[in-house]
Amino acid sequence: MVVYSEDHTKETKRRGRIEVVCGSMFSGKTEELIRRLKRAKFARQRVEIFKPAVDVRYSHENVVSHDRNAISSTPLDSSASLLLFTSEIDVVGIDEAQFFDDGLVEICNELANNGIRVIVAGLDMDFKGRPFGPMPKLCAIADEVSKMHAICVKCGELANFSHRTISSEKQFLLGESEEYEPLCRSCYNKATSKE
Repeated sequence: MVVYSEDHTKETKRRGRIEVVCGSMFSGKTEELIRRLKRAKFARQRVEIFKPAVDVRYSHENVVSHDRNAISSTPLDSSASLLLFTSEIDVVGIDEAQFFDDGLVEICNELANNGIRVIVAGLDMDFKGRPFGPMPKLCAIADEVSKMHAICVKCGELANFSHRTISSEKQFLLGESEEYEPLCRSCYNKATSKE
C-alpha cells in the first residue's frame, strides 16, 4: 500500500496561474507564447489559444509570430467570449492582449482561480511609451511576468520601445517592420524629440 503525504496531494491538484509575456514589438513575445503552448500540448494538456479578431496581419485564424511560426487559434471580438470556450481546458493562451478590453483582467483572474494556467502575451506600452490596454493590470495580478526585449535598430542595445515610423496618432494601428521599429530608451527619446 502506498501512502502519499499531504504535500504530494497538494502538488497533484490543478493550480491556476497567470503568466504574462510582455515587451516591445519584435521582442519575441508571440514566439515565447507559442513555445509555452506547444510544450503544454506535448505534455498532453488541453490547450486553447485566442487572439483579437482585429489582428489579421498574418492570418485570420492562427497566432503567427514575425518569424512565421504559427499555432491554431480562435479569434474573438471581446474578452467575455473567452468564457464560452474554456470549459475542460488546462491551459489558455492569449496573444496581442493589448487589443482586448479591460474585462480581460477579470476573465484571466477567474480562469486562474478555477485552476487554469493562463498565458498572456502583448505589448506593455504603445508607440508613445504609455501603458497599453489591459496589459499593466495583467502584469500587476500575474504570478509571473517575463519582459522580453528586442534589439535597437539604431545602436544594437536592448530595446523596449516600439517606435512608429509613419505619421498617425491612432493608438491601435496594426503594423510590421514598415510601420514600427524597436528602439532603446536613448534612441527612442532622440527619435521622438524630432517629431
